[in-house]
Amino acid sequence: MPEQSLNLDEDLPAQDIAKEFYAKYEPKEVLGRGISSTVRRCAEKETGHHYAVKIIDLTGDKDSENDHREELRIATKKEINVLRMCAQHQNIIELHNTFESPTFIFLVFELCQKGELFDFLTQVVTLSEKRTRIIMKQLLDAIAYIHSRNIVHRDVKPENILLDDKMNVKLSDFGFATVINSQHELTELCGTPGYLAPEVLKVSMYEDEPGYGTAVDLWACGVIMYTLLVGCPPFWHRKQMLMLRAIMEGKYNTSTAEWLDLSDTSKDLIEKLLQVEPEKRITAKEALCHPFFYKEGIEREMKEFFPKRKFRALVFVATAIWRLRNLHKNPPPISMKCLKEEPYCVKGIRKLIDAAAFKIYSHWVKKGEKQNRAALFQSNVKCDIQTDH
Repeated sequence: MPEQSLNLDEDLPAQDIAKEFYAKYEPKEVLGRGISSTVRRCAEKETGHHYAVKIIDLTGDKDSENDHREELRIATKKEINVLRMCAQHQNIIELHNTFESPTFIFLVFELCQKGELFDFLTQVVTLSEKRTRIIMKQLLDAIAYIHSRNIVHRDVKPENILLDDKMNVKLSDFGFATVINSQHELTELCGTPGYLAPEVLKVSMYEDEPGYGTAVDLWACGVIMYTLLVGCPPFWHRKQMLMLRAIMEGKYNTSTAEWLDLSDTSKDLIEKLLQVEPEKRITAKEALCHPFFYKEGIEREMKEFFPKRKFRALVFVATAIWRLRNLHKNPPPISMKCLKEEPYCVKGIRKLIDAAAFKIYSHWVKKGEKQNRAALFQSNVKCDIQTDH
């Protein structure tokens, strides 16, 4: 009976093709799909633990089936080797097991219950600095780890960042990742347009460009941090060439209403990550030491004890509790002038507007190269149309 139910699912390989996998795991529902792969939840028969299995279909078009199969097999084995080099890091997806048949490869990963950071961000629109600090610290820690092993990810983006049941970051999808050495720089154009570093674009356009290295991952981290805080990526335009030009020139905006409530340290870190020249860009280890992660000396305050500071803290807490209890009686005043001129600058109203927009137009938010999340925030379309005539 189980065999019959499996055969009813066209996406699943036949049992005689992948006996080793079916002997240890029972496939469940589909979690996601790619061009040549399907991700499913699966249960380990011996322990009952649940995992995510990436089933890679090696079969291709009839005309180029052999070439496609061999290229995909080589790329998958390369990804497996990179993942094994990054094993044991708490913020990198764990490869639990692998199986191979003539037509399929099975990669069994730890299961991240909360899914992609991209989907989580679509639900909440923006994150607080506190939550952004936690996510970025874990992401940069993972990036620093792979860079210490001379590995470049080359496709760092919210879709490739998973969240476990405790909301911890797990960097995943090492399909574009590769190992480099000091005497060899990369020249391939790969990644997602909105997260490509300027040097990646330059090396694809000009013959005399030297290539790129690990710094491209830090640029992507800057794009992600900007997106977490504001809700839309720093470089986006409905015309891709204009977006790529903005990336190469490093033109982005931190003076809009969304940035009024954000700290200078967050802006400073983003500025250091989004440096056009890779040699001026901050490294992962340097980023982890940035004041953004130690705002107002958090660690120092915890280690040191000062009676005056303790008294002030108690007074502050008592005042805050009193204000919260009496908030319904004395709500904070809102300037009517501000509401008339620019209601979007009020944080509470802005969050309400953004949340409503994403709830209504969530079907606009797409993944991959056609991602147009920023379209929900764009307000200068008419000006762009007028310049075309």
